[in-house]
Amino acid sequence: MAITAAQVKELREMTGAGMMDAKKALVETDGDMEAAIDWLRTKGLAKAAKKSGRTAAEGLVAVEVAGGKGVAVEVNSETDFVAKNADFQKMVGGIAKAALGVSDVEALKTADMGGKPVADVITDKIATIGENMSLRRMASVEGDVVAAYVHNAATDGMGQIGVLVALKGGTEEFGKQVGMHIAAMNPAALNEASLDPSVVEKEKQIQIDIAKESGKPDAVIEKMIVGRMKKFMAEVTLLGQQFALDTDKTVEQAAKDAGAEVVGFVRMQVGEGIEKVQEDFAAEVAKAAQG
Repeated sequence: MAITAAQVKELREMTGAGMMDAKKALVETDGDMEAAIDWLRTKGLAKAAKKSGRTAAEGLVAVEVAGGKGVAVEVNSETDFVAKNADFQKMVGGIAKAALGVSDVEALKTADMGGKPVADVITDKIATIGENMSLRRMASVEGDVVAAYVHNAATDGMGQIGVLVALKGGTEEFGKQVGMHIAAMNPAALNEASLDPSVVEKEKQIQIDIAKESGKPDAVIEKMIVGRMKKFMAEVTLLGQQFALDTDKTVEQAAKDAGAEVVGFVRMQVGEGIEKVQEDFAAEVAKAAQG
């Protein structure tokens, strides 16, 4: 299949690989981005892929905390312009408050908001603003202490990245510090036990392939894999990461020193995981002219 310059650019941004290496990886894997990342890593030509999430959709993430519970909701819009609209922001804030009383996004759609179901409130707003909108997801945490942090806030309690941190013991102030860390470092899971087993297995296989490329004896390879997997866990799990506000400590140690235990977290970013459709403006104009 033909490999586009946009694919090469995206792979380079995700891995830090050179242009020719990125192109070769895509050719070898028939344009499969995930497989191309693994191919580059096996050849020692790339670091672990940045978890960019390929943010595409616009909108806002809003967080709300009350009575030991914190919720985060994502409401999408077509343009960033609408995300800056005060009416849209007010609606998103109201949806976050309604989310405190439910457990999942389907229940939230039918939850009461000023005498109407949330879904109907969104439909009405689409009619008045004239742009498509959708309630995409919600997540929640509970703990003795729940702290919320919003990165690049558009207004109070909402922005592009919303983080919730649940603590056993400790203070809200420390929870917000951990929230800042999570926003910046984007951990994949709380600890090794909560990490997706398929992610661990995939990483282990990559490390085995990398080690085999070195040509070292099996006994040495086994030790290499153990060490590298330990390093991987420290990089992707929240408790194992170096604390951004004090890099001499892990997050787990910083929590202990603060008299707290981190028991859960949510990090939600607008558009996370939604692929952006690349519009070819010239082709669109040509198509319109033919019509």
